[in-house]
Amino acid sequence: MWVVLALLLTLSNGALSLDKLNMCMDAKHHKTEPGPEGKLYSQCAPWRDNACCTANTSEEAHEDNSYLYNFNWNHCGIMSPKCKRHFTQDTCFYECSPHLGPWIQDAPENWRKERILDVPLCKEDCHDWWEDCKNEVTCKSNWHKGWDWSTGINQCPEGSKCKKWTEYFPTPKFMCEEIWSKSYIYTTDSKTSGRCMQLWFNGTNPNKKVAEYYLNNALQHRGFASTTILSLAFASFVVMMH
Repeated sequence: MWVVLALLLTLSNGALSLDKLNMCMDAKHHKTEPGPEGKLYSQCAPWRDNACCTANTSEEAHEDNSYLYNFNWNHCGIMSPKCKRHFTQDTCFYECSPHLGPWIQDAPENWRKERILDVPLCKEDCHDWWEDCKNEVTCKSNWHKGWDWSTGINQCPEGSKCKKWTEYFPTPKFMCEEIWSKSYIYTTDSKTSGRCMQLWFNGTNPNKKVAEYYLNNALQHRGFASTTILSLAFASFVVMMH
């Protein structure tokens, strides 16, 4: 029993000491550690003071059929610049942000070891993204998987049909949550709340404080749960001793 108690205490202290506020995920193009990148390109520039992406990655994030993922935004016709701008911002956010630690999870894909899951996006980001893309055409609601990659570039899978955006993504909430397999969750929080992540910003990165908020909440819940488990285990030990 004492071995169990010691193990639980070790796990509890280890969990509470994890620092996930400034880190890069283990993925295809991410740096090992975040740091300054003064030459980040265009819509990746807001992360220049502290980034998980390189300057070269930031340039490729703006290219059609970039070598980053060989992803074809124009799979059902040419995507408009105002719509593509949001996907570029989304790519920069994913590649460059050093404050995604609370939402990094193990990934089953063979091209990365980690991914983000359930990152809370500000409602303005979801609505603006959906509004600027609602007149586009696509053939899938989940862009993370299920494509035909036989040519090396994603194509619509057999049996799918190119339809208006709103037929695959009827609401901003559905789009934000479904398009990348729950990488994001839609929130009713605004950018001024400090409770949601922003895909793009001007000036100081606001997402660090958001990550701190969620990480602190998670650690508090985890600490409470660990304390409860330890208490129950100790109570069981006392009963056994008697």
